[in-house]
This record gives sequence, structure tokens and C-alpha cells, in this order.
Amino acid sequence: MHRPEITLLLGEVKEKYGRKLETTTDFDEFSVLLDKQGYGKVSTSTLKRLWGYVSDTRKPRGTTLDILSNYIGFPSFKSYVKDMKTSIRFNSSYFTAQHITSAELNVGAEIEVGWAPNRILRLRYLGESTYEVVESMNSKLQVGDKFMTGCFFKEVPLYLPYIIRDGERTSPFIAGRNGGLLGLNIISK
Repeated sequence: MHRPEITLLLGEVKEKYGRKLETTTDFDEFSVLLDKQGYGKVSTSTLKRLWGYVSDTRKPRGTTLDILSNYIGFPSFKSYVKDMKTSIRFNSSYFTAQHITSAELNVGAEIEVGWAPNRILRLRYLGESTYEVVESMNSKLQVGDKFMTGCFFKEVPLYLPYIIRDGERTSPFIAGRNGGLLGLNIISK
């Protein structure tokens, strides 16, 4: 597993490259491009290791990280990391948003959440941050499904680690992937 800075660098490199990096040929072509465009030589095998195409626990060399940083517009990996530390795009911060927290609800309270396109859930609060779906319109969530969350934020997707359906846990679920929750109302506290 890479340091977060390297993982972000690889994502930005792949985004700029604009093509997939999934096969030996893909890595060969990207290696040639880096060299031909004057960024430097990075072997196909190094690129494969970086992107996890082959297993290897070796840390990438500084020169390799410098070349990739230069490819996305930074003179070195050190300058890329420095930019990350000062850039507002990576800063944690407080924010304001309409929200409903489990702590403000009594057991039996009902809320309604909705997201595009035309998805609406009516939920009953069961206590201990657990909710049950009591009505579902156009959603993959079904009446009787249960899940845990501490908070619902307007205009932020709802990420659930799992849903309990028929006594079984599902895979993680996301509601409102594009645009977040657009409707958020307390029906009864």
C-alpha cells in the first residue's frame, strides 16, 4: 500500500494521461510517452508495480516520483507534496449543511430522505443510530431494510457500510451518488 501522497499522484497522472492503465501494453505505451515527451525513462515494470498490476513491496524511487510529478506539472515530487500541504483542495475544514442527526430523534421518529431521480424513503428511527425503511419509492432499498448511520446531510451522498435485508448484510450502498440527498425532512420527532 502506498503513502496517500503517492496514491493521489498516481490518480492525477492517470487522469492527465486520459487512458486506461490496465494491461502490459497500456504500461508500455505510457512508458514510451513519458520518454518521448522528455519527462524521463520509467520502465514498464516500474509502472506496473506502482499501479499494483504486479505485486511488489518495494518503495518507488524518488526519481520515478519526480518524473511522474513533472508529468502533471510539478518540478519534483517534493514540490508536489508541498503543494498538497498548502492547497485548499486537500485541507480539512468545517462546513455548514442542513442535516439530521440520530441524537436529535426519539425512538419511533420518522424522517423522509430523497435523491435524484425521484427516489424517496420514509424511515423509522429504531434507536442506537439504526433506521428501518417503512416506505420506498423508486429506490433499491426495500420496506423492512435496516441500516445504521449517525447523520444525514443535505446535498451529500448517504454512504452506508451495509444494509440488513432478510437478516443478511448487503454490500455497501450509496444513495444520492450525484448531487447527494436533495430532500431531508423530519416527519415526527
